[in-house]
Amino acid sequence: MHYTTEHIGKVIRDTRKQLGVTQKDLALTSGTGLRFIIELEKGKNTCQIGKVLTVMQTLGIKLDIMPPNGGQ
Repeated sequence: MHYTTEHIGKVIRDTRKQLGVTQKDLALTSGTGLRFIIELEKGKNTCQIGKVLTVMQTLGIKLDIMPPNGGQ
């Protein structure tokens, strides 16, 4: 599968909601800012993660992201 920052953001958002955690609480517990969480969940193609994904795809590295318990 060809992952995008949007896909990663959706997995993070869906998992957070499934766990009943607010964006603010996630920001606090992960040591980030609320704006970062919002942008991450929107799939903002930040320079760093975008470069990581590009390099991984270029090298043929596969990335599997699974929500806890396989999303069940």
